Amino acid sequence: MFTGIVEARGRIREVEDRDTVRRLRIAASELASELALGDSVAVDGACLTVTEADASGFAVDVIGTTLDRTIAGRYREGSLVNLERALVVGGRIDGHLVQGHIDGIGYLIECVKSGEFWLMHFRLPSDVASQTIGRGSVALNGVSLTVAEVGDDGTCRVGVIPYTYENTNLGALEAGDFVNVEGDLIGKYVGKILAEREKQGP
Repeated sequence: MFTGIVEARGRIREVEDRDTVRRLRIAASELASELALGDSVAVDGACLTVTEADASGFAVDVIGTTLDRTIAGRYREGSLVNLERALVVGGRIDGHLVQGHIDGIGYLIECVKSGEFWLMHFRLPSDVASQTIGRGSVALNGVSLTVAEVGDDGTCRVGVIPYTYENTNLGALEAGDFVNVEGDLIGKYVGKILAEREKQGP
């Protein structure tokens, strides 16, 4: 479990494609000393397991389903990624509850500076869009964000403060760039309950 508060940015230093696994080696000296083999870490919001670790970074293995549902298959050497270690029980939840289970891929439509912050407009996967509400939460590349506005066309707008823009990879995004999307956990459960009720009828 995570909170969507990014602790550090890392860079992909190597992508190794094996028979059934893609191994990503990530340069992340800020977090490396805090990670051990088997630890969970969110890489752009996707919960992955540390398979190698040294003083300069760590490695994770990405397999079929995760490659299909996330942007991990698009990483190249030098790609900038957001990183967060797993939540410690008893710690503050400064963002919102994020599982690290990516629902799908979205993309940035446009980013417009509005005074001292940025208004970012994203296309969401249809199932996430249907469960997203204004002033609710969404995680984009693992960043916990409050939804400013939801469009009828499967889009949403989020306001990004300077700190988040400068200390995550959101500030490096350009129109058309893909992002990992995880919808709000409560919204998923409510959607599931309502769908089951609808199946059962009156």
